[in-house]
Amino acid sequence: MTAPHRRNERSRRAILDAALALLTETGYSRMTIEAIAARAGVGKQTIYRWWRSKGAVVLDALVDGLPAAAALPDTGDIHADLRAVIRATVAEFADPHLSATTRALTIETLADAELAAQVRDRLLRPQLDQVRDRLESARRAGQIRDDAPLDQVVELLFGPIYHRWLLRTGPLTEPYADTLVTLALTAACQPTVGPATERQPDLHAE
Repeated sequence: MTAPHRRNERSRRAILDAALALLTETGYSRMTIEAIAARAGVGKQTIYRWWRSKGAVVLDALVDGLPAAAALPDTGDIHADLRAVIRATVAEFADPHLSATTRALTIETLADAELAAQVRDRLLRPQLDQVRDRLESARRAGQIRDDAPLDQVVELLFGPIYHRWLLRTGPLTEPYADTLVTLALTAACQPTVGPATERQPDLHAE
């Protein structure tokens, strides 16, 4: 006789696989809990026992398929390393299939604060933290100024991508990705200009 925990894991795996298959076949908006249950061969109540919504099922399916988080490559060239990451991110958002799922999940998070927190912490945060860690190593190498706010530098890299993708204000291309890296690192590498660092006029100059 199969142990209960093994039956549960088999059912869980079947549900997540069914959700991923239906995402490809019908898209997020037409996918239902009933359809996931039918494809997985389980009762609808089984899904609701483990997940509170369709969005939560899809999030688990997406996260479950991700590789274990690993540090970003450190070639010693922060520009090149970040270009690779941001180009890959832009490509994901430009992909019609991946974009449709991400857009639908984003809509769900607007009305579900708990799901939004899970998407942030489980799907987005690992990548953002990897980039921040790479920036920190670049700072230790003297490539980024000591007072650069690294959390804000990460936002400068990713925020414009989400804005352009969400509002459809322009194409998502490799040149666009490269420009974001250049702008963010220019801000992070140059000295801060402010009241305390602005050049004062020479009162003795003629």
